[in-house]
Amino acid sequence: MSTDLVDAAIDAAGAAQKRLRRLPTRVVVYVLLAGVLFADVGYRQVLTRLTTGAGAAMRVPGSSALSQAFRRIGVRPLAELFDLVRGPAAGSPRWRGLRVCAIDGTSMFVPDTTANAVAFGRQTGRPGAPGGYPMLRLLTIVACGSRTIIDAAFGSYRIGETSYAPHLLDSLAPGMVLLADRNFASAALITQIADTGAQLLIRCKNGRRFTVVESLGDGTTIALIGATRVRVIDAVIRVELAPGSGRYRTGTYRLITTLTDAERYPALAVVELYHQRWEIETSFRETKATLLDGRVLRAHTPASIAQEVYAVLIVAQSLRTAIADTALASAGTEPTQLSFTIALNTARDGICCAAIVLTEPVTDLIGRIGTALLANVLPHRRSRSSPRIVKRAISKHRAKGSVDRTNYTTTITTRIHTTSSLTPGHTG
Repeated sequence: MSTDLVDAAIDAAGAAQKRLRRLPTRVVVYVLLAGVLFADVGYRQVLTRLTTGAGAAMRVPGSSALSQAFRRIGVRPLAELFDLVRGPAAGSPRWRGLRVCAIDGTSMFVPDTTANAVAFGRQTGRPGAPGGYPMLRLLTIVACGSRTIIDAAFGSYRIGETSYAPHLLDSLAPGMVLLADRNFASAALITQIADTGAQLLIRCKNGRRFTVVESLGDGTTIALIGATRVRVIDAVIRVELAPGSGRYRTGTYRLITTLTDAERYPALAVVELYHQRWEIETSFRETKATLLDGRVLRAHTPASIAQEVYAVLIVAQSLRTAIADTALASAGTEPTQLSFTIALNTARDGICCAAIVLTEPVTDLIGRIGTALLANVLPHRRSRSSPRIVKRAISKHRAKGSVDRTNYTTTITTRIHTTSSLTPGHTG
């Protein structure tokens, strides 16, 4: 993260210090960012790591001074910095000329303080038995080819994903195709997405009713959702759980898309494209499980939670951008073949240099990350099947039960329905 970017964000936020301070605003921003890389230690230890390369021993300010500095700069410098670094990586892979993106939401635990509980809410169980930690909801749009973050919104867990989604739609544009799961298949949201000029591909309920316009020769159907013209694709997907095993898992999918040209966008290719939606789930795993190691966020007030979430998004985006830049410079290598974990560990190893915080960078950190990534290129991801399960159950009994949950290498067969099973009716 260059000092120019950080200083530009500070200036845009109007947070430049007006007098010489022991903890200048730039340093405070870097401490917040480095706190994401070193989530297992306190901020004083984070600052110690940042200043390790200074040569002489430096007196590290106390925890109280750091807390006051965080409050002094506020949320805006981090929000402005995220706005500067977000966006799809250069040279991201495209599908038939379109940039493939996905939208989805996740949740993050925050410390159990009264202020956080009021601001964000909790997951509820049976009446009178609220969930353990308060939670916030995070919604992102991710470029599937590079897993870079195009935009993000977060806030109270009480507010649903589809209520946050309209705040992100300004980041969509012609030349994009947005993938989403069934939760985003409302008529209002489909209309809003289509109005941006971006294409969409969304799964919907199999029994949904449409205003049918015409049937196409490939078995798909043109229908109306409000005033938006969409193509409805019904497909049966069969997954063989292991070669030659004779064991299968079969599901029926109904997809709606504004890719209505059946010749340019064959139905089978569109169904296969929808599989890329899972890249956003992988990006959430990288952020929550790899970067944060499954930890609860550390901040104790809603304002400082916002600071921390922006810092997490900035660091995740910076690592993914470094990965994408490395892939772009290495012919035949895709961003998804380069390890997020290796990029993270290399950044941690190289961040302990005071020059990064106090002056101009003297360490080619992106180059170091790229070298480490190219020394450990991953094979292309094989097709696998493993149903979602509770990995860490509250109960001491087996979370997986008696069902076979083995992660199998799979063979996937997709068949498009040649006779539409649509039920004519009013748009649902």
